[in-house]
Amino acid sequence: MPRLDTISRFLISVAFALCGATGASAQDRRQNAPGEFDFYVLSLSWSPSFCEAASERGNNGRGTQAQCGGRPYSFVVHGLWPQYERGFPEYCQRPSPRLARNIMTSMLDLMPAPGLIYNEWDKHGTCSGLGERAYFEAIRKARAAVKIPEEFLQLTEPKTIAPDDLETAFIKANPGLSNSAISVTCDSKRLSEVRICLSKDLQFRSCEEIDRRACRRDQVLMPPVRGG
Repeated sequence: MPRLDTISRFLISVAFALCGATGASAQDRRQNAPGEFDFYVLSLSWSPSFCEAASERGNNGRGTQAQCGGRPYSFVVHGLWPQYERGFPEYCQRPSPRLARNIMTSMLDLMPAPGLIYNEWDKHGTCSGLGERAYFEAIRKARAAVKIPEEFLQLTEPKTIAPDDLETAFIKANPGLSNSAISVTCDSKRLSEVRICLSKDLQFRSCEEIDRRACRRDQVLMPPVRGG
């Protein structure tokens, strides 16, 4: 006859498996359904870090050339990403509706790489429940809702900064933004992105899971804006 503790462990494992299956099926009911999400993340990439990392990798592809040529960029839009409270949808229409070229070119001032714009539509835009024009209008509105702190617009020298101080600068520049609605990401040494959580109507809102994935380094490097 099996020992009591063996039976108990078995029953506990079954219970956890059932709970996990229930949780998964609850998410699966709306997984990748266009328009079925909880909030957006506006991701702002520090372009000098992207270009410096690309140069180190020897990546001179067309997308890199578009962003890392002569024009000086500071923060650029990486994307506006539909999110669940836990996890996120992606590629919600396969094949995705083809993005019109004139819409792509209209976004190059905010997202300076054609390949990035097409990819963001395929991966994230199709999950928004919006048409292509409305989705990119939402990106423009979301970007307009966020003020970049003045000291980062024309950074002429390399800057080392604590992620918390970077968040504080954004919070001071944006009334209503709290530290639970913003997250900083990094690579092994450089600032990568600032991610800001927005409701579906593009108001600042908290996002615990995004905050948990933040950079854990004490300091990050911000390479200067090209031409600085």
